[in-house]
Amino acid sequence: MRNVTYLELMRGNSDFRRLFVANWVSNLGDWFSVIALFILSGEQSDNSPLAIAAVIIFRMLGMAIVEPFTGLLADRYSRRKLMILSNALSLGILLAFVQFQLLNSLSMVYVMAFAMMFCRAIYDPARYAYVPNITTREELLTANALGSLGWSAALGFGASLGGFTIAAYGVETSLIIDAATFVMSILILWTLPEGGPTEAKDIGRGPRAVVGGILEGWKIILAKPEISRILLAKGMWSIGGGAQIFLLILIGAEAGFGAVATGIGVLYMARGWGSGLGPAVARWIFPDRRVWPSVLPAMVISSGIFYILVGTLEWTRLIVVLIFISHATSGANWVFSTTLIQERSDDDWRGRAAGADFLMMALTSGLSALLAALILEYEVLDLRQTIILTAAMQVCAGLLWAALALPAEKHWARDNPPTA
Repeated sequence: MRNVTYLELMRGNSDFRRLFVANWVSNLGDWFSVIALFILSGEQSDNSPLAIAAVIIFRMLGMAIVEPFTGLLADRYSRRKLMILSNALSLGILLAFVQFQLLNSLSMVYVMAFAMMFCRAIYDPARYAYVPNITTREELLTANALGSLGWSAALGFGASLGGFTIAAYGVETSLIIDAATFVMSILILWTLPEGGPTEAKDIGRGPRAVVGGILEGWKIILAKPEISRILLAKGMWSIGGGAQIFLLILIGAEAGFGAVATGIGVLYMARGWGSGLGPAVARWIFPDRRVWPSVLPAMVISSGIFYILVGTLEWTRLIVVLIFISHATSGANWVFSTTLIQERSDDDWRGRAAGADFLMMALTSGLSALLAALILEYEVLDLRQTIILTAAMQVCAGLLWAALALPAEKHWARDNPPTA
């Protein structure tokens, strides 16, 4: 099966083109506010590692507790309207925090981190399930790789510009910029087709009906090992990756790239560009879908190895390259696993598969960040040792998945060859 090129997809599929732009604009603004939250948590806690990591933990908590429900929503209602609703709620939260100047305490920083990710948890499963609605099978991998590239470019530009903006103009300006991007995204999303069920499907009244719908999705997923195996792919990376996202903040503060906000922005930019370009290269190197399951653990192991190097080598500008390569491999893992789940899921329950995928990632990321923060807060290990430990955990996770899940995946692939 031939995958279309990026140019062919962007020229020939106007629906995906508009989704791409809307998603990119929204993600760009997100990083202005995320960097602001990291800076505020450090300023209000004397740079306590646990206080800074708590921003990530509350973000992941905001996602994890509602992902099963929002995945169900994506199977029952218009996916376009859910994406619009998510952006509208995020816009309202941002404007409230700016208008009433609420970010004056550490607890309110965490409330905002939680609330913004809570809203994002509505958006992500809807978009995840929506992409196959507006693309062909030949376009799907390219769409996911291009989506990852867009997310990464938004991270790269947003984190660096956010860091410089905060350093020059303050937190409030960065939040206003984020609010403006939500408005732009909503206007673009409004022009897209609905996606998902042609008519809203009633999820029933009362908690019992909602829980029943969620459990139905989990029963389907668990009954299909070819889905549940791949759902572990992002979790494999997140076992160390959640800590790494947090540790980048501390590395950026110590590596000597200028102001703290600037240093964090530079390293997050490296993370972003790596996450985007990695899938593009992997897509070219591994065009045969049959080898993708073998690629998933290899990418996780590689990601961990490069962070081990970050922990052992002197912190010159070389670490920017190492971080770039590490997140390039994790980006390939993300795009390949997403595409496999989308292709193997029926549209009726694809939203719940997306919810399960994000739930796994959010839980492991939050726990990983918490572990690293506790180690540093109580001085069990120093920063470099913590980097090496969490990266080694990532390597072990990849090796374990390769040993336990890969043989079954190869057997399934032999019995289910890809169709043309």
